[in-house]
Amino acid sequence: MVKTKLLGKTPDELKQIAVGLGLPAYTGKQIAQWMYVKRVRSIDEMTNISKAGRELLSEHYELGVSAPVGLAESSDGTKKYLFPVSCTRAGGLNAYEECLESELESAAIEAVMIPDADRRTLCVSSQSGCRMGCRFCMTGRQGFHGHLSAADILSQFIAIDERHELTNCVFMGMGEPLDNYENVRRAIEVLTADWGFGWSPKRITLSSIGVLPKLKMYLDECKCHLAISLHNPFPDERLEFMPVQGGFPLEEVIRLIRQYDFSGQRRVSFEYTMFAGYNDTKRHEDALIRLLSGLECRVNLIRFHKIPDFPYISSSERIMEAFRDRLNAHGITCTIRASRGEDILAACGMLAGRHGKE
Repeated sequence: MVKTKLLGKTPDELKQIAVGLGLPAYTGKQIAQWMYVKRVRSIDEMTNISKAGRELLSEHYELGVSAPVGLAESSDGTKKYLFPVSCTRAGGLNAYEECLESELESAAIEAVMIPDADRRTLCVSSQSGCRMGCRFCMTGRQGFHGHLSAADILSQFIAIDERHELTNCVFMGMGEPLDNYENVRRAIEVLTADWGFGWSPKRITLSSIGVLPKLKMYLDECKCHLAISLHNPFPDERLEFMPVQGGFPLEEVIRLIRQYDFSGQRRVSFEYTMFAGYNDTKRHEDALIRLLSGLECRVNLIRFHKIPDFPYISSSERIMEAFRDRLNAHGITCTIRASRGEDILAACGMLAGRHGKE
């Protein structure tokens, strides 16, 4: 049996662990403060716990912080961290504790830190690989290796150099967050709890292609922002690039979203990667306007970053600007997202568990 990771545990769960080891009950609260407030990287750093207590903890548990094994830095300041992980195909919170070490799959994931003025945003991964199979995404094309535990998700926040500077996070790295919802939900709980990172939910955005049963759970249980990968308003054309359209049609996703209030601080946005001659015509503009009419939302146009063995190229800047302006003219807020980290394969759709520049 592998050691249980402490990261992702609540103070009550940590209290039970402490008491089970014969340590004072308040040790659980101390562990939580060291992990989530001070963001230490080892049990040895928890210096207000006795040395004997730390040794006892280390005998049975590990903190769960994995140091990066690679770092690439872009000319624009974006940094991409490479992490080793042990994944399981079962996504439950207890999956890792119940697995033998031989049953875990070794893999690699990437997290991207994006600086922008006084903001430091972490683009965090939730799976190694992805099983959604989007044709234009490097992550999806590498296949699915396994779900990350809540500990491996939170480790990305703590193991990087900027752990005390982070202001925001987006679940837009490797994987479909709602396909690993139980562990993603636990990570968000730690990030937003008073005993955890203490972040406002408005500092967090979850990006999904629209996994409907879990999407409703997320909208009901979390107050964080939502970003939906849309990319084409026509079902048959979307299906060509995104197999998920067959199981979770976009129209049903939009119908669900319309049941929630996004007129306040909570936002919903739609990601729209622009492919020349494929989804950037007036016909697509008209369909997108009809689809989103009356919905309080934002559309983010994304330049497509060329990947191997995929024939499409990005729409021109002129086409993207015209597309943006027409949506804005029809009352749909639309912006063109600035590309970051393309030179280190850290831009949208380019993460594949390896570095383009070290």
